[in-house]
Amino acid sequence: MTVDEYLVWATGRPGRYELVNGRPVRMSPETTGHISVKSLVWLAFLDAIEDQGLDLHALGDGATVRITDRTAFEPDAVVYGGPVLGRKEMIVPEPVIVVEVVSPSSGGRDSSVKLAGYFTVPSVMHYLVVDGDEETVVHHRRTDGTEIATRLLTSADTIDLAPTGLNVAVRRFFARR
Repeated sequence: MTVDEYLVWATGRPGRYELVNGRPVRMSPETTGHISVKSLVWLAFLDAIEDQGLDLHALGDGATVRITDRTAFEPDAVVYGGPVLGRKEMIVPEPVIVVEVVSPSSGGRDSSVKLAGYFTVPSVMHYLVVDGDEETVVHHRRTDGTEIATRLLTSADTIDLAPTGLNVAVRRFFARR
């Protein structure tokens, strides 16, 4: 099915899904630890955007990023610029930062299929893979042309998300202080 057909199909359906190559893929139930980390990531982005006075918006889990006409992912957090999306929108049309929080069932896909997929979206400048158990972040960022630079960050680091102007302390992803 296409992404548009998938969104109609998924609306009101119990469970969580993503669309991969035209087929709905059910996502595993989440642990409280996973939910806590992805909530803290979203909150850290909201706070940093407000504190830094940027024209950006952060959404938590549930928003859809269209990769192709037949693939759509649902990141754990997403940041976009421009006007606020309407309340009934399901797709973030031009995400700038996407985040996946590692879970036992998703770790391999986060670092392979999703890494490749997210960077096919021209607006995506940063892809963060957050590991709540290790309290680390793998930061993939688009450089000139088609190159992707990767850096491993710990809770002592701050993520520079240029050119958005956004900077976020990694420690905020793991503990509310």
